[in-house]
Formats: sequence, C-alpha cells, structure tokens
Amino acid sequence: MNFLELVKSRYSVRSFQERDVEPEKLAYLLECARLAPSACNRQPWRYLVVRDKQQREALCGAAERFTWMHTAPLFIVVCTDDSEAWVRRSDNHNHSDVDAAITTEHLCLAAVEQGLGSCWICAFDVEKCREALQIDPALRPVVILPIGYPAVEAHDKIRKPLHEIKTEI
Repeated sequence: MNFLELVKSRYSVRSFQERDVEPEKLAYLLECARLAPSACNRQPWRYLVVRDKQQREALCGAAERFTWMHTAPLFIVVCTDDSEAWVRRSDNHNHSDVDAAITTEHLCLAAVEQGLGSCWICAFDVEKCREALQIDPALRPVVILPIGYPAVEAHDKIRKPLHEIKTEI
C-alpha cells in the first residue's frame, strides 16, 4: 500500500475486537514511533504501554466520557519530558507537544499498516492519568492511544477541500 492509501485507510477506531495485539506488532509500532522526527532530534517522548486489565480500567477513569475505551486491549500513553524538548528562542515555545504529536501519528499509521486501529484521546484528566499509572512527575501525559483490532468498518471521512486550506503566497 502506498502512503496516500495508508493515510486514507486510517480512521478513529472506537470499538475493538476482544483480541490481544501480538507482541511483535506492538514492537513494530514502537519502533516506528521511536524513529519519528523531533525538533533538534531531542526525542522528549516516553511511551507507557498499558496491557494489564486493571491498569487499563484505571486509565479509562481518566477519560470517563469515552465509554468505548473499555474495549481496547492495549493503550499507549505518549508522555513528554518538557525539560528535554527543544525550545524556540524567539518566543520560548517548547516543542514537546509537537514532537508528541509527530510520534503519535507514526504510531497510528503503523497500526493501520499492521491491521490495527487507534484513536487519539487528548480530552482526559491528566491528574487521574498520572495517578492511575503512577507516572513520574518529570513526565507529562499528552495522548492516550487505545490500540487494537477494529470491531467496525471505517466510515467516510469528511475533509475540507484543498482550496479551503491552501494559500499560495
């Protein structure tokens, strides 16, 4: 599958089969994410892999409105260490969120390639997430990524046409 086909086949999966993700597929996803680019190659990310059922349930408590998360057999919580991230001098903007987003999308696209699905979760209670996983205070959880085999087929994506989002200067 070429890259455009891969991107077109990616969608937010909100229902998963009762089937574990194979260790070799998880290793593949993490290797793809590890190789993601980051600002000045700082790689400020950390991946917390959550497979244990009790820990998954505790983590779901950090995003209670997403009841479908309970169907995911695996979570990867993408965290950053803001002290390791590159900071732009002109405005002191810390790029850890940008780096976390890049590596998360690598995870999502690698998942699709492996026949898996995922869904970005950014609307969660950070403190509940920290408590559920006993996260090191130096790390900041940015994304909870449920991963597994999709239980439902993809639906049509609604995207703005290119002319609405492109400006030539």
